[in-house]
Amino acid sequence: MDELDPIHCTGRGPDYDNPSNININDVLGEYSLTLIDTLDTLAVLGNETEFIKGVQLVIDNLTFHNTTVQVFEATIRVLGGLLSAHLLIVDPSKPFGDITLPDYDGELLSLANDLASRLLPAFENTATGIPFPRVNLQNGVPADCINETCTAGAGTLVLEFGILSRLLGDPIYESVARKAVQRIWDFRSNVTGLIGNVINIQSGDWVGKMSGLGAGLDSFFEYMLKSFILFGEPDDLKLFNDSYESIKFHMRRGRLKCNKGIGNMPIYVNVHMSSGEIANYWIDALQAAWPGVQVLHGDIEEAICSHAVFYSIWRKYGALPERFNWYLKAPDVLFYPLRPELVESTYFLYQATKNPFYLHVGRDIYNSINLHAKAECGYGTIHDVNTKELEDRMESFFLSETCKYLYLLFDKDNHINKHAAKYLFNTEGHLFPISRDFRQKVWEADMPTADPKKDNILAPTVVDARTNVSITNCDSIPIIRRYSLPLDSQYLEQLDQAIGVDLNL
Repeated sequence: MDELDPIHCTGRGPDYDNPSNININDVLGEYSLTLIDTLDTLAVLGNETEFIKGVQLVIDNLTFHNTTVQVFEATIRVLGGLLSAHLLIVDPSKPFGDITLPDYDGELLSLANDLASRLLPAFENTATGIPFPRVNLQNGVPADCINETCTAGAGTLVLEFGILSRLLGDPIYESVARKAVQRIWDFRSNVTGLIGNVINIQSGDWVGKMSGLGAGLDSFFEYMLKSFILFGEPDDLKLFNDSYESIKFHMRRGRLKCNKGIGNMPIYVNVHMSSGEIANYWIDALQAAWPGVQVLHGDIEEAICSHAVFYSIWRKYGALPERFNWYLKAPDVLFYPLRPELVESTYFLYQATKNPFYLHVGRDIYNSINLHAKAECGYGTIHDVNTKELEDRMESFFLSETCKYLYLLFDKDNHINKHAAKYLFNTEGHLFPISRDFRQKVWEADMPTADPKKDNILAPTVVDARTNVSITNCDSIPIIRRYSLPLDSQYLEQLDQAIGVDLNL
């Protein structure tokens, strides 16, 4: 089964009775989703026995059935999980203990190759090279599949497909993923430089013209930067820098500086891609990952402000509603499915600043989840952030990301925290090593051969968001501010009033 129903303590798979139930069927493919999604979490937690047991279960039982899944979800969760676990197993330094299976012969990599080959038909018969959103794992693209896809779904495949290509020495996977990104970028507005959230894969016409940092767009920008960090391709960094410039110019509202000056609290809003005018008055939970991307880019002060908005919303409800209307100071969509994005950004900001404030944020999130979401056999989706009524569903990202980032936030001696420059997380929280091996395209004959005697880890390049100059460190936070509120108290009070937080709490 793919997911746990934590209230009734049963497993859940695809909804075969209702194929149009994409809320379930886009994610669940009868391929042990939660187990695969959680393998590297077990390694990070130091549970060698359960990791080995889980890997063996996958090797012995994983098959791909006649199920139709979303290409994006299958890639970031299943393909990413298989690749991450494989790379941890074959790491000769064994940083997470002895997690090597006897006679392991790359079975997880073979399964990853098998899955990716079943996803490839999504890139066929599309005039633009932008993939179909869904594929049947046995029969290819369904006859009734729509010709529209969200931008993030089509443009968040490069890390997983690129790693697979470079491990196998086969360029096909990386080439189709990169072509999709480039084609989406080619269709951006020539007025604002922005892209929309839904595109027709045959014509390149924008069906959804909202541009923002949340659902439908979020990980597209994240993967531009992370692809540069992992593969070292200059074009990836240029795409991100160009995007970031347009995003700041057209989406950012509020005072010029996060912790200086007068004016409203800085916030990134949803706009029309062609004009930059405000499209609506809500932000969504997926946008809470944006501060983490800003941290990776070295724009720490901006990340502090971006994070503060979502933490104020959390403090108001003890959870993060799927959509929050910042004009009405109320949720537009009430549920919270235990998403990780706010925890993820909290973790990255603590790693960047070492300010204990973010440990307090993590404690608040941890306590709220335990208080409101704990069920008989796990943790349930909060159906309504006002009433805290639960749904009987625990999505796989709760264990793959939410728990992993919370654990790492507090485990200061974890190998990942001591060697943070050697690892990169995909958008599902899967761990990938930053390695010289991934900086080489082995299918290009003129590429220099790696010297095995040299250190296999590349120090990542950090780029200052304001100057676009490569530097050795992110923006530094003055020591005097390390033990004070990251956001000045006057601005924090202003933000709480804007969100509608009860100041007596």
